[in-house]
Amino acid sequence: MGETGKLANKRSLVTGAGTGIGREIALEFARQGSNVALHFSHAPDGAESAAAEIRAMGRRAIILKADFNDSSAALRLADAALDFLGGIDCLVNNAGITFNCPFLKIRPQDLNSLFNVNFLTPFLLTQKLVDSMLKQASGAICNLASIHALQGAPEHAAYAATKGAIVAYTRALAVELGHRGIRINAIAPGWITVEGYAAAIPGFNLEQAAEDAKTKVPLARYGLPVDVAKLAVFLCSEDAGFIAGQTFVIDGGTTALMSLISDFRTESSARFGSGYLPER
Repeated sequence: MGETGKLANKRSLVTGAGTGIGREIALEFARQGSNVALHFSHAPDGAESAAAEIRAMGRRAIILKADFNDSSAALRLADAALDFLGGIDCLVNNAGITFNCPFLKIRPQDLNSLFNVNFLTPFLLTQKLVDSMLKQASGAICNLASIHALQGAPEHAAYAATKGAIVAYTRALAVELGHRGIRINAIAPGWITVEGYAAAIPGFNLEQAAEDAKTKVPLARYGLPVDVAKLAVFLCSEDAGFIAGQTFVIDGGTTALMSLISDFRTESSARFGSGYLPER
């Protein structure tokens, strides 16, 4: 296959690439011309099948295991990716744990695991790879945050804290490194249906989810991993060459919807302004 696409000849590392959003990002990067190192934490099957698809496109691919509860794994992962690809042009920090728990039941070990996996280890991985990017005076980094960093939801205090940290450090690091050729942005997904939903949500099924999304999401559907993957491609490509330090919300309009509005699909029967504006 010819070297074409928005990421032609780029060398990319995608963490958490064994399932869901991360796997689709790795595949979309390859479709856009990038060679890819795919990180996974436990089960290799999803990363292996994605790597096989990438090689079938004519790209290079490798799968690399690292448990992000061990921060030293970040350094080993970085070295392995650099060794295979010969450098890194694009880093997507997607690996993370989604977690909900009532505030008074959150244990110290829960916080430790969440911050290790969602923030500390990706931070150290980025630090290691930025050192390499500075030598080539170029690079693009995309951090996966969440709409939980922007809006409140019960039982998500700990998880939201990790995602808020990602938004804040993305902004600060982009200012520090932008003049040295490295662009950093973040993506905050909303409802993106992934295979893990079936295991985490009792009774979950795609048919009911599609019906629920019609009344809960302004665009009347839930999001797909490919929606996020295409945004990640844009942010790591030259098309986004003048964008840095931003967090892009991709949620079908969810956070744009005022929480007091119960139904955005039909015309309201309320008539505010009556007596002040000309009669209609």
